[in-house]
Amino acid sequence: MLTRGFSIVNTLDKSLNLPMLNLLMILVKRLQMRDDLAYEPLTPKTLPERLKNLDSITSLIGKEAQEWRVTEVGDGNLNLVFVVEGKSATIIVKQALPYVRVVGDSWPLSLKRAFFEHETLIRQAKRDPGSVPKIYYFDKKQAIIAMEMLSPHVILRKKLIAGEYVNGLGKTLGHFCARTAFRGSDLSLPTNEKKKDTALFQGNAELMAISENLVFTDPYFEAEMNHHTQGLEPVVKKLRSDISLKTDAQTILQKFASNTETLLHGDLHSGSVMCTDTETKIIDPEFGFYGPMGFDIGMLISNFLMAYFSQPGHRTENTLEKYQDWILSVIDEIYSAFINEFSNLWHNERQGILFPKSLFEDQGHNSEAALYGVLEQIWSDALGVCGIEMHRRILSLAHNADFEEISDTHVRSKLEARTLMMGRQLILERNQIKDVEAIQMLARKYNSEKHL
Repeated sequence: MLTRGFSIVNTLDKSLNLPMLNLLMILVKRLQMRDDLAYEPLTPKTLPERLKNLDSITSLIGKEAQEWRVTEVGDGNLNLVFVVEGKSATIIVKQALPYVRVVGDSWPLSLKRAFFEHETLIRQAKRDPGSVPKIYYFDKKQAIIAMEMLSPHVILRKKLIAGEYVNGLGKTLGHFCARTAFRGSDLSLPTNEKKKDTALFQGNAELMAISENLVFTDPYFEAEMNHHTQGLEPVVKKLRSDISLKTDAQTILQKFASNTETLLHGDLHSGSVMCTDTETKIIDPEFGFYGPMGFDIGMLISNFLMAYFSQPGHRTENTLEKYQDWILSVIDEIYSAFINEFSNLWHNERQGILFPKSLFEDQGHNSEAALYGVLEQIWSDALGVCGIEMHRRILSLAHNADFEEISDTHVRSKLEARTLMMGRQLILERNQIKDVEAIQMLARKYNSEKHL
């Protein structure tokens, strides 16, 4: 089509007046641009050709694209992911699909989520340096992000299933949650910047809608895409007939949908964390949005609790108790690090419109009571999200490998039942459960109970 267009221009350029000729050339150029930018999913075969002329890529992995080794490794719910190995380095290339990958093209999804992932990564890198992969290239139209290959890092969930330990895990995660929560909020950001950023991320509405439905609502009735382990029906029926539980879940959703406290990762589970034995990185923030400060840490804690309850399906008796105790110690480490770092930032970086020093310290007033009140609300919100995440990962569309890799469904359902019942208590008593020690006691209690 483009060749024909240029041919027409060349044929008619002597008979057309200059304005008409210029107009025709503009139209042809627009057609060319449209063709150049047409979205096309990558494959291991097409990726080298698509990226071979990008200096930001070739300067890292080499200019000989024909020698690149490309492997598709994506096992997530939404995107294509490739490992691209060159002579000098290896990178990750991630591309969004125009639909939910785990469901198929019957569930269309905007490519804009790649833009929001890119924007979230930029802000996370600024607010907690070293916590996320480096970005080498971004193509908004093609929904492509090329980034640092984390190696020899392994997905945290795999390590937890395998019974492996990670030094400093809780401290790193707690600091990440505290720094991103505080520095993305009205406690820190200039108000104009915060409001502009909040408006920008409202554009990630499609992914927020996934959370609003699949996380907060679908677990509590027989939604179309729900599924659960055979034998779990008595507990499922109990939860779905609990009006107080449904009401509280919707109350928590109400805050999720309307409260824009800070920029969140939005999907911070053990599959969004990569580790070595000594280092931890955060990945996949495509659900980035402005929401309650307790959301990320609540989701994170829930995934450690699910790992805790699943352990009898993965460990022998002689290693089980020790490893479960370690998991609970990580939860304590996460929240202790969160409180300490958030408090440090409160005292040293509080320069936004909320609780300003001009209103407290500059007047000779102590702000510790205000800090305690903020942390108390974060904790309550976190517990509510924690319980809901424990429910949705067992009853809604997307499940955790922690339980799914337990082949014995009788064992799996027994362990999931404990998880579901503790989740219920966390939701209903989120304002009464005051500390991590209480969480640990509840986990040990439910770990010894039978609910089927």
